[in-house]
Amino acid sequence: MYASFFGLRHEPFSIAPDPRYLFMSERHREALAHLLYGLGGGGGFVLLTGEVGTGKTTVCRCFLEQMPADCNVAYIFNPKLTVAELLRSICDEFGVAHAPAVPGAETVKDCLDPLNAFLLQAHAAGRNNVLIIDEAQNLSADVLEQLRLLTNLETNERKLLQIVLIGQPELRTLLAQPALEQLAQRVIARFHLDALSQAETQHYIAHRLAVAGLAGPPPFDRRALRRIHAVARGVPRRINLLCDRALLGAYASGVRTVDARTVDRAAREVFGGADGALSLIHI
Repeated sequence: MYASFFGLRHEPFSIAPDPRYLFMSERHREALAHLLYGLGGGGGFVLLTGEVGTGKTTVCRCFLEQMPADCNVAYIFNPKLTVAELLRSICDEFGVAHAPAVPGAETVKDCLDPLNAFLLQAHAAGRNNVLIIDEAQNLSADVLEQLRLLTNLETNERKLLQIVLIGQPELRTLLAQPALEQLAQRVIARFHLDALSQAETQHYIAHRLAVAGLAGPPPFDRRALRRIHAVARGVPRRINLLCDRALLGAYASGVRTVDARTVDRAAREVFGGADGALSLIHI
C-alpha cells in the first residue's frame, strides 16, 4: 500500500519468511556456528534458545542450508506428541517404514526397532542422522527421556543420532530439572539468542529497506530509530510489526519521514497495553 509512496518496490517489513530479507547479525552467526559445531561434535544434543521473534527460525533455516550432503535430516515442528507419536513422526521424517506387529496396535517397539536399524545402516553407509525439534519447550518429560534413550545407540567414535532442540527460554528451565540431569549432561553445545542491540536494529532496518529497493534517504529519522529499538526491544519480529505500521501511518498522513511521534502512535496500535506505554518513554 505505502511502498511506492516511499520509493520502494515492495513493502519491506512483512513478518512472512522471505530469504531475500535474510539478516544475520553477529549473534545470529554465532548461534549458527554453535549448531554447526554441534553437528561435528560426535552426536548428542545441541540446544538453541531465544525469545519469540528473535530469529531462531532464521538460524535454523541457514543451518539446514549448510547441512552436509551426507546428512539425513528429520524435522519435527509440532512437539506436543506422546512418545509413540513422536517415534512415528521421526520414522516418517526419515522415511523409515514401520508397522504394528499386531494389527491396529502399533507399539513403541514397532517404531523403535526399524528406526534403530535405519540409524545403524546409515552409519555403515557413511551418513549422519540429524533430528531437529522446533518449539522444544513444549516437549513432555516422557518424550525428552525417550529422546535421551535414542542417543544411547553409538559406536566407539560417535552417537548415531544428533538431536537439535530449538525453543523458547523455558526450554533451559525444563532441562535444568533434576529429573532430566542425564539429558542435560549430553548437551554438547548450547546458545541463547539475545535480541538485537540498538546499532544492530538500525542495520536491520536499513538492510530491509535496501532489499525493498530504497534509493533515496531513509524514511525513519534518528529519534524514530532509537524509539523503535526501545519499544520493540530489539526483537526482529516486533521491529517488523512496528516499522510496517509506522510507515503506513506516515503514508496515511502524507508525510515521507517517520518521526518518534509516529512510532509512538504505531506502537499503541500494534502492541497496546504495557507495550504501547513503553513508547511514551522519551529517549
